[in-house]
Amino acid sequence: MEEIVNKVAQSGLITFNLEEYFDTTDVVEFDMKDHLFQGLILKERDFRTFIKENDWNQYEGKHVALFCTADAIVPTWAYMLVANKLSGIASEVFFGSKDALQQNIIQKRLEAINVDEFTDKRVVIKGCSNYDVPIGAYVEITNLLSPVVKSIMFGEPCSTVPIYKKKLR
Repeated sequence: MEEIVNKVAQSGLITFNLEEYFDTTDVVEFDMKDHLFQGLILKERDFRTFIKENDWNQYEGKHVALFCTADAIVPTWAYMLVANKLSGIASEVFFGSKDALQQNIIQKRLEAINVDEFTDKRVVIKGCSNYDVPIGAYVEITNLLSPVVKSIMFGEPCSTVPIYKKKLR
């Protein structure tokens, strides 16, 4: 009987799983349109009353995506008031959509990796994930690793799509 050899394990490929950099903290959206008079303008007195009386503890430990979907001019100070109220309560307050917040968090985490650990390595960026990893994360890790790795592939070690291969000099 012939011995079964795991060629994938012997290939020297390093699997990079973006899922490990994904943040699973709850994200809550805070849309300023909900605080506009007739969906058009922000009344300072009413907004300050809301800021004072709202139960901000509902955001405790969560990421907050702060934005306005109404076609209205919202004064900068209004966003600042919300951010100030959430400071020390929310885990993170971000100006932008839920998707942009998630992209920002994963980008910060990726920028913190030591790319030198991947010098002249063959890397597979894992394609399947239990989370909806933003496409921007795949772009970011490609940008970070391309200058140092021997090659980048996408997918699973048994079935990859070539992305980058270092040219021989």
